[in-house]
Amino acid sequence: MNIEDVMSRLKELGTEQTKKTLRKYGATEPFYGVKIGDLKKYLVKEVKKDQNLALALFDTGNSDAQYLAGLSIQPKLVTKEQLQHWGEKSHWSAISEAIVASVAAESPFALELAREWLTSTDELIENTGWCCYGKYISIAPNDQIDYKEVANLLKSVKETIHHSPKGVRYCMNQFVIYVGVHYSPLLAEAQKVAEEIGEITGSFGDVSCNVPLASKAIQKTLDSGRNGLKKKRAVC
Repeated sequence: MNIEDVMSRLKELGTEQTKKTLRKYGATEPFYGVKIGDLKKYLVKEVKKDQNLALALFDTGNSDAQYLAGLSIQPKLVTKEQLQHWGEKSHWSAISEAIVASVAAESPFALELAREWLTSTDELIENTGWCCYGKYISIAPNDQIDYKEVANLLKSVKETIHHSPKGVRYCMNQFVIYVGVHYSPLLAEAQKVAEEIGEITGSFGDVSCNVPLASKAIQKTLDSGRNGLKKKRAVC
C-alpha cells in the first residue's frame, strides 16, 4: 500500500458517529473518525511493512493516520528529531499521550525526550513528557530507572498537580500510578503521594471526567499480586 491507498481506506472506515464522539474528547480536523479496533484489524499489518510509510502517515496531520502510524512504526528505528517533530505536530491528547509518548517510551531517546518535554510551556507537550516517562517506567528494567529523578518527579506532582491545567493533572496522576504499579523501589512513596493528592478532576476536550484515584489503582495491583510487573510494550 502507498499513502494514497491508506488514506483512501481510512476515509472508507471512518464514520460520522465516531467523529462526533471524538470531537467531544478534543479531536480536531482533519480526521475521518476511524475506530482503533478497525485500524488494528484492517491496516496495521500492511503499514508495518514500511517504516517510511508510517512516518508519512503521521505527517498528513490526519489524526486517524497519526494513530495508525504510532501502531505501525518501529520505535527503535525512529530518530530523536522525528519524535520531536511528532510532538510538535500532534494536535490533541489522544495522539500526544497515547501515540507520541508511547512510541518515544520504546525508543532509545525515551528519557532525553521526557525530560525535554516536561519543561515545555505547551500543555500538550508537557502532557507528552509525563506520559512518556510513566510509560518508560512501565517497560524499563528497574536498574535503568533513575531513583532520585523519579522521586523528585513524584514530589513535583504532589506540590503542583492541583494548580496545573486539567490535562496536565490527568497525566501527572497517571505518572504516579505508573510508578506505584511498575517501580517497586518507590512503591511506598507513590502510595503516599497518591493519598495526598486524592481525587483529581480532569477533562478531555469538552468532556469533564473524574480521573481514576491513583491510590485505588495502585492498591488494585497489590491485591492481585501483579505489582512490580513490567509491560512488554508501551504502544497498544
